Amino acid sequence: IVDSCFKRGLVSFHGRKRNVLLSALILCLWKYTFAHIRYSVPEESKSGTIIGNIVKDLGLEIKQLNGRGFRVISGSKQQLLQVNINTGDLFVNEIIDREMLCGRDQKCFTSIKIIMENPLEIHQAEIEILDINDNSPAFQNKKKILEISELTQIGSRFLVEGAFDPDSGVNSLKLYQLSKNDYFGLEVKEDSKTNKIPVLVLLKALDREVSGKFDFLLKAIDGGNPPKSGDMNITVIVSDVNDNAPIFAEEVYSVTLEENAPLGTLVLKVKATDSDEGSNSEIVYSFEESVNNIISKLFVLDSFTGEITVNGVIDFEETKLYEIEVKATDRGQIPLSSHCTVLIKILDMNDNAPLIEITSLTSSVSEDVKRGTVVGLISITDLDSGVNSKITCTSSENLPFELKKSLQKNLYSLITTSPLDRESTSYYNITITAKDFGQPSLTTYETVTVNVLDVNDNHPRFLQDPYVFYLEENNTPGASFCAISAVDEDANENAVISYYLRENEAVDKPLLPFLSINSFNGEVFSFVTFDFEEVKSFTFIVVAKDSGVPSLSSNVTVKVFILDQNDNSPVVVFPLTANQTAIGEETIPRNVKAGHVITRIRAYDADVGYNAWLSFSLDEVSDRSLFSVGRYTGDIRTLRAIMESDMTVHKMVILVKDSGSVSFSTSVTIIVTAAETTEAHALSEINTRTIDEDKENKLTFYLIVVLSSVSSLFLVAVISLFACQCWKTHNDLISNKYLGDSNYAEVTGSLFHDQYQVAEKQFVFLGPEMNRDSAMGRENNGNTLIISDSGIQIGRTVSQTFKTNTFFFPFCCIRVVDFPTICTVAKKVKRKVFFS
Repeated sequence: IVDSCFKRGLVSFHGRKRNVLLSALILCLWKYTFAHIRYSVPEESKSGTIIGNIVKDLGLEIKQLNGRGFRVISGSKQQLLQVNINTGDLFVNEIIDREMLCGRDQKCFTSIKIIMENPLEIHQAEIEILDINDNSPAFQNKKKILEISELTQIGSRFLVEGAFDPDSGVNSLKLYQLSKNDYFGLEVKEDSKTNKIPVLVLLKALDREVSGKFDFLLKAIDGGNPPKSGDMNITVIVSDVNDNAPIFAEEVYSVTLEENAPLGTLVLKVKATDSDEGSNSEIVYSFEESVNNIISKLFVLDSFTGEITVNGVIDFEETKLYEIEVKATDRGQIPLSSHCTVLIKILDMNDNAPLIEITSLTSSVSEDVKRGTVVGLISITDLDSGVNSKITCTSSENLPFELKKSLQKNLYSLITTSPLDRESTSYYNITITAKDFGQPSLTTYETVTVNVLDVNDNHPRFLQDPYVFYLEENNTPGASFCAISAVDEDANENAVISYYLRENEAVDKPLLPFLSINSFNGEVFSFVTFDFEEVKSFTFIVVAKDSGVPSLSSNVTVKVFILDQNDNSPVVVFPLTANQTAIGEETIPRNVKAGHVITRIRAYDADVGYNAWLSFSLDEVSDRSLFSVGRYTGDIRTLRAIMESDMTVHKMVILVKDSGSVSFSTSVTIIVTAAETTEAHALSEINTRTIDEDKENKLTFYLIVVLSSVSSLFLVAVISLFACQCWKTHNDLISNKYLGDSNYAEVTGSLFHDQYQVAEKQFVFLGPEMNRDSAMGRENNGNTLIISDSGIQIGRTVSQTFKTNTFFFPFCCIRVVDFPTICTVAKKVKRKVFFS
């Protein structure tokens, strides 16, 4: 075989590459090694669909494929098919679209070649791609408009664009369907390319005046199972021809016209219609040629609107009836026309209108006038005679007035029919209508005005109920802090309002001596400065009184809430303050480690919210590398161990600052002495023995003093309240402002296990066996005053809202609202308490 190839000059072993040699051998040996197999597979088959086992069908062994250089060559650019070298299965590698691969009306094939070497074998497999119904017939245009004249003859044919289906065979376009109608049928025409073209056939004569437009649905259906279809909307517009003459709404128009009608008066309007369209329906009106010159001078016909108007003097004595012929002509190429008759009957004119005379009239009436009161007398006359002189007289409807006919002819009384209300209507325009019985009737109108006088029948009305105001503490005495406003729907002096203050009976503490109101504009003034720490809110009543006779009044409750300002500086309660200076001395061993707590600064602020949120910082310190202070805890700690080179005595100034917008601050001085370990231990033992002795000796004394103090507070509070009720003076209120705020206690029962309530405040006494830390947890949002034998400490948590203050004694806990009351209790028990 090789020699034969050499003889044919197809192969050369010199200067050729191996692939060229192999290609030449394939061409030479094609007729010796060729095998042909055919398969079929539906289009759109999923990737991986097995078509057949090509290795077995070729009689090959799978074991020999790898050793013999098995290769697959696709017959197209895309690798649509592949062979599994392990199983020999021919499978779909990519989804095949038959319409993209082949034409519509031909069978679709694709092929692959299988090549093996050693020895060389070439096999070809041809795969037929079977069509499936995956395409619907589709029209290029979804909408078709045909215009057909209404004179088109029956049987006329109209070609319509056909649909296209890319499928082949039975899945291609099979038939058309036209929606049911009486005018058009459907035929199908096939061209040389076997394309099916739909044709519309006119089955019934068209009449645009009956139906000027038709809408059909043309559906194209293929032969698949199930079949698929596509739609096209067909609109047939019937064009018009001039086949209809104008038609008048009436053959004879009859109308009556008064004599002496003004020039331009509309007599009547003739109307003709034409069922055609366009210029075929445009109508022109004209008088018939037989109309004489006299009529054409008296009347004018508008050729476009058909309106007949007066053009001369109409005299009933000359002619009582006019008969006119009117013609209507369309504008078609061949004009069509029609006629009608117009009859104009002339009537004698009622040329005198009734005359209205106001004999007497009360121009103003009180709003509380009784029903049926006579307001005025009206006389009516008419200069005509006969039926034209008969008169009917009426007044405006929906008003509390009416005309009542009197015994005398053409004389009427104007009376009230319902109660009047000046606040809804302050005056009435009453229209008197006099109408005669002439044909046509003549009417005269006369308008009279009746004013309604006010009476005091409305109470003053406040714009709000209740009023709520907010006032910042430390207000300026004598300044206005709110304004109350009321309105009165009455008028004049009945609407003049004066404002007065009235005590709120539900409030125990009198406020009127310290408040004033401007009786003219309702502005409220305060003679005192309010302190949020003393008074949180107060209420009073404002009375609005008009100036009518009798006078009417209303009242409203006014609520005023005091807003806190940052007007209190922080107060240091530990270390103790002497001569308004807080100085603390602490002794620590020299061998303390970093983080050792030396002491804790305790402070409080009488304000609330952010105004009472305190922070601590080092203002002055002898050695900043040695000490630090907690920003919110006040703990003074060591930053490092004390070295031999450090000083023995250290002085630091701690700045305590609140968080108000304009902050206040105070300072405390701490002196720290670093002592040797033995010396510090000795000092600690001495202090411990001293504290234990003090606690044993003074415990009983404290109990007696606290019980006596609380009892004294109660008696002072009762006496103060009694004095306030008797005198209610400004000086008494100022002197008793703390007791008036209910910060006093009523003490009964045992000191250790009973509770004492003061209005909304509460004192809680705890026994010595209770842990004071657990008591503090009950009110973690309060300021804490811890009183022990060694002194007083103030504690605070960062998240507090500063609403309450709590005393902690070694044997009891007292919780109150106002810190001034704490001061009072502290003084009563004669403890060492220092406040600024």
